[in-house]
Amino acid sequence: MAENIAVGIIGAGRIGQVHAKSIAYEIPGVEIKTVADPFLTEEIADLMTSLGAKRVTRDYKEIINDPEIEAVFICSSTDTHSPLSQEACLAGKHVFCEKPVDLDIEKIKETLAVVKKSGVKYQVGFNRRFDHNFASVKAAIDAGKIGDVHVLKITSRDPAPPPVEYVKVSGGIFYDMIVHDFDMARFLTGSEVVEVYAAASVRVDENIGKAGDYDTAVVTLKFENGAIAVIDGSRKAVYGYDQRVEAFGSKGSVAIGNDTLSTAVISNEDGVTSEKPKYFFLERYMGAFTEEKVQFFDAIKNGSDIPVGGFDGLISVVIAEAAKRSAAENRPVKISEITDIDGGWK
Repeated sequence: MAENIAVGIIGAGRIGQVHAKSIAYEIPGVEIKTVADPFLTEEIADLMTSLGAKRVTRDYKEIINDPEIEAVFICSSTDTHSPLSQEACLAGKHVFCEKPVDLDIEKIKETLAVVKKSGVKYQVGFNRRFDHNFASVKAAIDAGKIGDVHVLKITSRDPAPPPVEYVKVSGGIFYDMIVHDFDMARFLTGSEVVEVYAAASVRVDENIGKAGDYDTAVVTLKFENGAIAVIDGSRKAVYGYDQRVEAFGSKGSVAIGNDTLSTAVISNEDGVTSEKPKYFFLERYMGAFTEEKVQFFDAIKNGSDIPVGGFDGLISVVIAEAAKRSAAENRPVKISEITDIDGGWK
């Protein structure tokens, strides 16, 4: 293995730029060799070059076919994630794939079969696991400080709804937004979901409803170990990005609040005020975006297991599908109704 890990990034949009910046500024021992995007503009090309990319191109095959590139970041549109993952794995590249791997469960399974056959590292971009707040909750649970988890409450509210055109191709609120919370619930409880009940409505933007989706939802998850999780999600919290968790257990509880720009609290005759939460995920989770890559590259260098694998990408979409069906049919949906997950996917 070369002294530096050479990386190729497929997709130079917002998330591709996030990864490029944190590699360039925060992660030593890794170099961006090539960035590919079919919609590459001169402005983006200049940005990627300034971040150390040795080459920018519209042809992703230059990354797949380059023997010097050890790891590929797939940051392109959702519909390309699974085919590009398979191509990269078959070329012997380690892969970091943004979520979701695919919206089609069978295509995810096909991809995981290729990953297994190729023997490469395959990480899915559930970055919130690496956030300092959520990691602290996980550490407290794993250390037994609250005993066995009985109830998990997750608040997940965006500051503003996405464009309707995005909603039409994203899979909807359960696939592109609350999917992160499904992964977080599994991560914190240390158990697998067996049943999902979702209640959802349109309370923010009627155009989202016309596009066939919801903008407000509450999801209840039942786990194999008996724990119950409740997730409340909204596309619009006027006060900012609301990301909170409380885990209640047999010996106590642990809770986290929102990150703010400062901890200043002003107390005067008008009242007691503090900062609003950081505005959105780029402000809140930049540290997590860096840490997830640090652990990915450590796994490549040391031959260790990656922290978030293909099964995590699969089961999160299975839960999302169960939630979608539950909301549509107004009933609890068992995971076993959606697909067989006992086929060696772990």
